[in-house]
Amino acid sequence: MTLPLAEPEALAPGTLRVTPLGGLGEVGRNMTIFEYDGKILVVDCGVLFPEEHQPGVDLILPDFEPIKDRLDDIVGVVLTHGHEDHIGAVPYLLRLKGDIPLIGSGLTLALVEAKLKEHRIKPFTLTVKEGQREQVGPFDLEFVAVNHSIPDALAVAIRTPAGMVLATGDFKMDQLPLDGRITDLRAFARLGEEGVDLFLVDSTNADVPGFTPTERSIGPVLDQVIGKAPRRVIVASFSSHVHRVQQVIDAAHAHGRRVAFLGRSMVRNMTIAEQLGYLKVPDGVLIDYKKARDLPDDQIVYMSTGSQGEPMAVLSRMANLDHAIEPGPGDTVILASSLIPGNENAVYRVIDGLTKLGANVVHKANARVHVSGHAAAGELIYCYNILKPKNVLPVHGEYRHLIANAKLAQDTGIDEERTIVGSNGTVIDLKDGVARVAGQLDIGFVYVDGSTVGEITDADLKDRRILGEEGFVSVIVVVDSTTGRIISGPEIHARGVAEDDSVFDDVAPKIVAALKEAASNGVRDNHALSQIVRRTIGRWVNQKLRRRPMIVPLVIEA
Repeated sequence: MTLPLAEPEALAPGTLRVTPLGGLGEVGRNMTIFEYDGKILVVDCGVLFPEEHQPGVDLILPDFEPIKDRLDDIVGVVLTHGHEDHIGAVPYLLRLKGDIPLIGSGLTLALVEAKLKEHRIKPFTLTVKEGQREQVGPFDLEFVAVNHSIPDALAVAIRTPAGMVLATGDFKMDQLPLDGRITDLRAFARLGEEGVDLFLVDSTNADVPGFTPTERSIGPVLDQVIGKAPRRVIVASFSSHVHRVQQVIDAAHAHGRRVAFLGRSMVRNMTIAEQLGYLKVPDGVLIDYKKARDLPDDQIVYMSTGSQGEPMAVLSRMANLDHAIEPGPGDTVILASSLIPGNENAVYRVIDGLTKLGANVVHKANARVHVSGHAAAGELIYCYNILKPKNVLPVHGEYRHLIANAKLAQDTGIDEERTIVGSNGTVIDLKDGVARVAGQLDIGFVYVDGSTVGEITDADLKDRRILGEEGFVSVIVVVDSTTGRIISGPEIHARGVAEDDSVFDDVAPKIVAALKEAASNGVRDNHALSQIVRRTIGRWVNQKLRRRPMIVPLVIEA
């Protein structure tokens, strides 16, 4: 659904401009900017986690390029909830300008502040709660309670003279939530009566029929699995899924087990959640994991990170026997999370690894140990009928989710031309109840690789894939700078190629012949000679070995 690149015209007076910089066509790096009267409001600033075809990448950020030169115009960043795909990129934005105000609920801001502390950034924050209204620059903000898989999630209504936008953030309509805090449909109805000009709505489960099951349906299953487990229990979940951790703690306590948190982010987030009262821990249940190893196997539950198969997370390291806790026969491992698209292979590799070690692996495919935090089609239809929005922009989802969400909106009577299926960088102008596409920015991926941000390119990742899949061949030749005559070499070395280096004896004469011909034609340019070496050995390797390795020729003049 990527539109042709088109630079938008200058923003007309009295018009609200809405531009998603991440989160469309992907599940992650959610970020949308709103511009009115020369001022910018940012909603969410999250990360996307890399897939297998992005080797070595730690995180992927939204592309800040459209706002890099306008940081002084940003009046605030509204954070709808505390999941990494909505808050993880905040430190990288505040590195550019540290005094941009952060606006969010108590738990959300506490999680962000702990993250920023690691980056040595002390933010300016404004804590808000449902029902609260705040004027931030030209934006009149109203916050609405929504239910999600983390407490304290908020939708935000953004009022300007150009119209009202309602952004749901991530939400579902669980009518029996663990914390009793339901999505405030009465507020939705009131906003609908006032008139929602543009509805930015979570699309992640738009292609799932019916309604998302309640969180309460998980409790009895976890209780049963933990109650029957003969030895140790290891539960992997998102490190911010407070509700799921609460259920695990309750089930462990009921069966006389103690709980140890594993993984830095799990320890940090659950400590914050307990301190703020969102996590209720009975006395004596928590134990440090080093002490937990001294307990009998049937008295411990480990709560860990790594439910998405992340290579460096605790569960993957356990599966690779690279952790102090080594799963074995009789142990029970519970993966209490959904699969994020793109992570399937990594997760099933971890499941296979744990199964080989003898563990009983319980996951969403064979037991109800997780329910989604996102509204399914039936819930979204309810929202459309309650709100009756004039225009709809599906967000947060891959393209199939966005299209399914747009179709739901149309099924409830919203005109097709009023449902905008955009992509990252699609510029939408809102005025007088009409939303129109005004342009398409060139939005890229910004990779975090170790300590570098934005320096790794797609070409670098292509090189890494070639190195990983096809191997590496180096060719060293020393030539006379005056005559072009070969003085030494070619010396050929290969890495990651199954054949012994001696296999290249056949191609060495071909390289010598090609360089002699180049010398006789007067070619002396070092780069040109290197390209001749590259082409000669490249053709031979492709024909004889059926491989396309990375070839690095080094022609030295003497």
